[in-house]
Amino acid sequence: MSTAYSEVLARIPALTDAEREQLREFLAARSGDATPRRHSIMDLEGLGKEVWEGMDAQVYVKRERDSWDG
Repeated sequence: MSTAYSEVLARIPALTDAEREQLREFLAARSGDATPRRHSIMDLEGLGKEVWEGMDAQVYVKRERDSWDG
């Protein structure tokens, strides 16, 4: 195993999930594997979580319900 290859492998755990997916797609394209990866609804887990950071769920729901009465 080459040193460069070992260095790349050592860096993979530090990649984000999105970066790992990009790497998989890149390698699949380079290998000629035209079969696209099927996506799971779980791929969306955590998406947009920063929007809800620090927000109390009960306060949010109460505010939304109060807005229904106009």
